[in-house]
Amino acid sequence: MLLGCHVSFSFDGLLGSAKQAYEYGANTFMFYTGAPQNTLRKPLDEKYILLAKQFMKEHGIDINTVICHAPYIINLANQSDMQKWNFSIAFLRQEIDRCLQMGIKKMVIHPGSAVGISHEEGIKHIISAINEVVRDKDIVILFETMAGKGTECASTLEEVKMLLDGVEDIHKFGVCLDTCHLNDAGYDMKEFDVFLEEFDQLIGIDKILCVHLNDSKNERGSHKDRHENIGFGSLSFDALLAILYHEKLKEVPKILETPFVSKTNDEQKREYPPYRFEIEMLKQKEFNPALIDQIRKYYKNA
Repeated sequence: MLLGCHVSFSFDGLLGSAKQAYEYGANTFMFYTGAPQNTLRKPLDEKYILLAKQFMKEHGIDINTVICHAPYIINLANQSDMQKWNFSIAFLRQEIDRCLQMGIKKMVIHPGSAVGISHEEGIKHIISAINEVVRDKDIVILFETMAGKGTECASTLEEVKMLLDGVEDIHKFGVCLDTCHLNDAGYDMKEFDVFLEEFDQLIGIDKILCVHLNDSKNERGSHKDRHENIGFGSLSFDALLAILYHEKLKEVPKILETPFVSKTNDEQKREYPPYRFEIEMLKQKEFNPALIDQIRKYYKNA
């Protein structure tokens, strides 16, 4: 089982990310190379990259399972402002170069939002851009399944298939399933075998190269995209456990992107990462209804 979580990318870069994942009990992880909301990036330090690779090797984390997530600000679907569209392409190529410098070969990307145009037009723009982005890059891009909020593309398997059908080199592309997004898009994650059969017939199960394992605050088909902690949302602990341990996805990294837990019931600000506790719960295969209070107690006493 490959189970990890989203971790920060601090001053020591990949080394800090790997150490954080290991402390949480993870054997893989996902990260941004910088803040996802902006383009500010610090140069990578080769010393920390080498130390990170050594740390991962010594602690059972295969770098080939580690995933980078592209920044949110990239929108390859919208050509209304060609300067911004071309900037998205250039910035994404820069992010890929940073990944390759670290030895990371897989990047998840939100395909884009078709603002003011049809999804078909938006998908054509995404295909045009992404083909240019990867043409000379040794990277695998994973299109993330989206919730269908606003004008998001790729909230249906048919649209994901359109993306994959349009790329020039199919070997450089795959899919990242997000369980919260799929639920909010209308797919029943409690009938995952049915979903997986549909995916296999339409796209091919071999294209699933990452799973974002998240519960949802919303009912199925809401198109809202609000993640919830494992077992505390509408998907249920048992459904997510079945996906995590599914035999057909045994070699696929599963990444938690669940919400941080606030200090008290009344406080809105999220402060505490839940990952070490959720990972332990998933390994034990037993839902802990007191998990949130356990997290608060742990960090209060830490």
